[in-house]
Amino acid sequence: MTAPLIARLRRPGVLIPVLLLSGLLTVSVVRSLAGSAVDPLVAESGDIRQSVVASGKVRSPQRSELAAQITGQVLAIHVDEGQAVAAGTLLAELDGREAVAAVAQARAQLAQAELRVRQLRLLGEPLAREATRQAEANLTQARQQFARVEALVGRGFYSPNQLDDARRTLAVAESQYQASLLQAASNASGGSDFRLAEAAVDQARAGLAVAESRLAHTRIVAPRAGVVLDRLVEPGDGVQPGKPLLTLSPEGPTELIVQIDEKNLRLLALDQVAEVSADAWPDRRFPARVAFISPTVDPLRGSVEVRLRVDNPPDYLKQDMTVSIDIASGERRGAVLLPLEGLRGSAAEPWALVVRDGRAQRQPVQTGLRDAGRVEIVAGLAAGDAVVPASLTRIAEGDRVRGR
Repeated sequence: MTAPLIARLRRPGVLIPVLLLSGLLTVSVVRSLAGSAVDPLVAESGDIRQSVVASGKVRSPQRSELAAQITGQVLAIHVDEGQAVAAGTLLAELDGREAVAAVAQARAQLAQAELRVRQLRLLGEPLAREATRQAEANLTQARQQFARVEALVGRGFYSPNQLDDARRTLAVAESQYQASLLQAASNASGGSDFRLAEAAVDQARAGLAVAESRLAHTRIVAPRAGVVLDRLVEPGDGVQPGKPLLTLSPEGPTELIVQIDEKNLRLLALDQVAEVSADAWPDRRFPARVAFISPTVDPLRGSVEVRLRVDNPPDYLKQDMTVSIDIASGERRGAVLLPLEGLRGSAAEPWALVVRDGRAQRQPVQTGLRDAGRVEIVAGLAAGDAVVPASLTRIAEGDRVRGR
């Protein structure tokens, strides 16, 4: 550098800017050699729990709607909503006066039919046998009389007209004898009259059973122990067959019904444990277990129905209550964990941009469980490895990088 130039640089107001420019150039060169400054994400060793979170409803698996079987008017309702009832408890009554009269009439018809059978057995059959014996005796006498008259006519003692009278008497006796045989056979056990009488008894019994069934339909009883959920009619209401009167939640295992997005289907399995909390008591948790996974997917909602069994439901749990369900689908201790922000690529071929020897290097990884913000690295990274966040798109593979 020449003396005049040095002299000019030493002038006041010139030397300081030159020195600053030189310093900036030096820093720029140093930073270029050291690489871009980043805040790396560090893989750590820890525990991870993967879960599927959804909202569901409490439901008894066998809710029953008790409906009317006959047309009638509600006479009385004996239970209130929320009331626990035992099996066989009378819940409601319909007006049964007509049904009671029908039962009395059917019983009278049955008694009459049974009396007819008894009459045939005690009187009809013996009388028919006696009538047969009498007819047989009359036939024997008529035959003997015909033989005598025929002989006397042959000798000329009787006229032919007397023989015709004896022949008619014999024909009548034979006819009466055959009729008595038929009547005796009909009145005997197994005969047509006896079978008709027995059929009348069976018909009367069937009519009584129908009348008693209609009478029983006027009394609505609990088919099993449970809790009355809804009271749908009041005394004085008219009802038709099939009209629901009461809704009963039978005793049994409590279920939670939840719709899970089909994308989480691979994470679900039977007997998985879940933590549940009612929206009304979010600070209280109770366990449940996956008991059913629907084999079909709802095409409209893209969801799968899942049912969870609650073995010991808390006393505050109510029918149709909304609950939050956290189903544990996997858990690992001492795993290598990376914030999700450090993962790149597709789900099939994930990779990370790892800082090694001051440069960004592409590193394929194998992932495992995930939670809200972390992913398990099964292979490809170790605890302590620094990873460039995926949001820093300006840094590419092979670039120099340095931590802040």
